[in-house]
Amino acid sequence: MTDQLETASNPDDLKRVVIEPLTRVEGHGKVTLLMDENNHIEQARLHIVEFRGFEKFIQGRPYWELPVLVQRLCGICPVSHHLAAAKACDMLVGTRSLTPTAEKIRRLMHFGQTLQSHALHFFHLSSPDLLFGFDDEVRHRNIIGVIEDHPEIAMQGVMLRKFGQEVIRMTSGKRVHGTGAIPGGVNKPLTVDERDALLEDIDQMIDWGQSTVDLIRHIHLEHRDYHDAFGTIPTSMLSLARSDGALELYDGGLRARDATGELIFDGVENTRYNEYLHEGVKSWSYMKFPFIVSRGMENGWYRVGPLARVNNCDYIDTPLAEAARQDFRALCEGPVQSTLAYHWARMIELLHCTEAIRELLDDDDLLDDDLLNKGDMQHTGIGIIEAPRGTLFHHYEIDDDGLVTKANLIVSTTNNNQAMNESIRQVATEYLDGRHLTEPLLNQVEVAIRAYDPCLSCATHAVGKMPLVIELQNADGSVAERLVQNSDGQISS
Repeated sequence: MTDQLETASNPDDLKRVVIEPLTRVEGHGKVTLLMDENNHIEQARLHIVEFRGFEKFIQGRPYWELPVLVQRLCGICPVSHHLAAAKACDMLVGTRSLTPTAEKIRRLMHFGQTLQSHALHFFHLSSPDLLFGFDDEVRHRNIIGVIEDHPEIAMQGVMLRKFGQEVIRMTSGKRVHGTGAIPGGVNKPLTVDERDALLEDIDQMIDWGQSTVDLIRHIHLEHRDYHDAFGTIPTSMLSLARSDGALELYDGGLRARDATGELIFDGVENTRYNEYLHEGVKSWSYMKFPFIVSRGMENGWYRVGPLARVNNCDYIDTPLAEAARQDFRALCEGPVQSTLAYHWARMIELLHCTEAIRELLDDDDLLDDDLLNKGDMQHTGIGIIEAPRGTLFHHYEIDDDGLVTKANLIVSTTNNNQAMNESIRQVATEYLDGRHLTEPLLNQVEVAIRAYDPCLSCATHAVGKMPLVIELQNADGSVAERLVQNSDGQISS
């Protein structure tokens, strides 16, 4: 697919519209639209304006610090980075398999993380658009409006997230930036009191999870024509899947399907991911652009996250979520490509997490003290996990002293980078082209981005040199002098 920078005619002569900051997303970003004199869209792009240098500054650190260090990337999805790094460190210390207790504690932690993250995104960030409409008044289109008009829905969202955070606290030591996973296992089991405390509330969480699936199903079907078309793009989809094809959030092989649902590859081992996926770069973004090698950068981009996982899997191994998946997949013959269907798929996963937590809490392995396995040290460690937002890759190289010499992180939002850009271009062309721009119209671009639940803090990488703009302004606000350092290091005025 051709970059729109190359197709925009005389970009310097076009009108620039900037949506900044993006609201109700994690992190900081902006969207720029280039429009001609008749308000026709020439270009639409998502820009990430944060700089995060984690891949660089963890070099030289001892490998055993990684599970704690890298989760500082984010306060919303730290557990995902914690566990991906821990899985990579398992490989570094030669752990071929975790003890049953360690694996189940980690899985419980991961289900808690996915539950709380999905609840936060749906109820706090996206439900105002879904419940009130994309053109509702700004003062009302927020979580406060949800609390005022739908107090029961808002309460369920708060309590579901709180429960997920309690699962994280009990398995990792803290609700945010815990230390439960260590190279080769975990550092504590669950206590009887902790397990019993979670058991007291889990049935209520399952009930609320089911009611939330029913809510988003009703919203989607009530406005189906709009939801099926809005920001929708036919794409390939990537996720982990269990060896028997079941939905898998913690482990599994890489699976990719094309836009028609045909398998591109399946069961790819974590250590071979870079044979199948590469990353491209573009000068106007700190985010990279991953693609499937066999399809090339132009056609090999894909989507990850709940929509990809629910489309890719053959079944879900908890009964209520599986019934919901079958209902979801009945929307069409092939993969569900509706961008707004991300919300529906996300709530199916939320329901699955509540059911899976219930099953784990009945397992006495959680209470055992056999927590650690180790083997012979290795120089390469790769950990892949399904973060709430999609497939997350952590790849580390260490020297003989155990110090990190190389790190590469491909986060969920980076995997969705090209897809998000394509969705906002579709929305901008369909709903903004040739129109007088208003806040409700511009909000529709943000709605398309929010459907992916991007974590912009996690997704930024340094490519070349940081672009820099310096302006000297006169007292009246006019620009006296302007100097620009581009991403390639070139200076212009």
